Amino acid sequence: MLFGLTMVTYLCVGSLTKGLVMAVAGLAISTIGQDPITGITRFTLGSITLMDGVGLVPVAMGIFGIGEVLTNIEESIKQEVFATKIGGLLPTLKDWIACKWPIVRGSIIGFFMGILPGAGVVIPTFMAYTTEKRLSRYPEKFGTGVIEGVAAPETANNAATGGSLVTLLSLGIPANVSMAVLLGAFIIHGIQPGPLLISKHPELFWGTIASMYIGNGMLLVLNLPLIGIWVKILRVPYNILFPLILLFCFLGVYSLNNNIYEILIMVIFGVFGYLMRKFEFEGAPFLLAMVLGPMMEIAFRQSLIYGDPLIFLKRPICAVLLIVTLLLLITTLSPKIVRKLKKMEAL
Repeated sequence: MLFGLTMVTYLCVGSLTKGLVMAVAGLAISTIGQDPITGITRFTLGSITLMDGVGLVPVAMGIFGIGEVLTNIEESIKQEVFATKIGGLLPTLKDWIACKWPIVRGSIIGFFMGILPGAGVVIPTFMAYTTEKRLSRYPEKFGTGVIEGVAAPETANNAATGGSLVTLLSLGIPANVSMAVLLGAFIIHGIQPGPLLISKHPELFWGTIASMYIGNGMLLVLNLPLIGIWVKILRVPYNILFPLILLFCFLGVYSLNNNIYEILIMVIFGVFGYLMRKFEFEGAPFLLAMVLGPMMEIAFRQSLIYGDPLIFLKRPICAVLLIVTLLLLITTLSPKIVRKLKKMEAL
């Protein structure tokens, strides 16, 4: 988990220091709520809502929804509508050539990160996107719809689902929350995922694999005809569109738990997202730290219960990942430290 968080921070385009600040801020926010080991409430300020922690959905909708609206209002975007026919729904040969390596890299990142317990689909998706943004010859165009920025995270997302199914069906280990729910459904029906699943329940195993292909086919059948409807939304003037965006954000957050205080949380993080954009901080490390924070804390404290603080270095896989994480930080920060020392010597 620490390695995954460091990789996303390392691959962020821009200042690594700002990326680390956002990651630490996300970890700090993730500590709000009940202590996972003792059950003691922390930093809740007496709020019942915060006893469950700060929800990821209100934070994400605040940062990327409300924050984006506030930024666009400040910039006074003048919307131009081009009357044209919709075409090019399928990728051209040029598009395939441009995104072939992003697809390969996204698939590799998604599959191997999806196998790791706790990684889920969020981490590999952001990792694939930030990797392509860092490797691209025109990173400034990312966020404007370039094919590489779409192909990499989408293939990583799909590959991560396949990777998490590998560990679930072969070992009975859920790699994320969705797989844990699926594991619970199996157990309810008297099915134990593991090495004997294929021999005991071959119809379920192959049916699950077949459903992945059928599901992707249905997505194409449903989405391609509906593209025209979504494009028509672009014809709506922004002064009408942004109140609708805010309304849907409020409805979406409130419908989760019917809690009005979660709307307040979304608004607060909307202002935070606006300031984040103003000062050129990236949101990916912050959100990923919020997701990984509780899992990191539980794993860390459970490991310390053994009583040996060196247990992290005695486990080969853990030790290797920690060393790689440390090397990533050193190789990135050391040139900056050397430059600052030279400046101080010159003075």
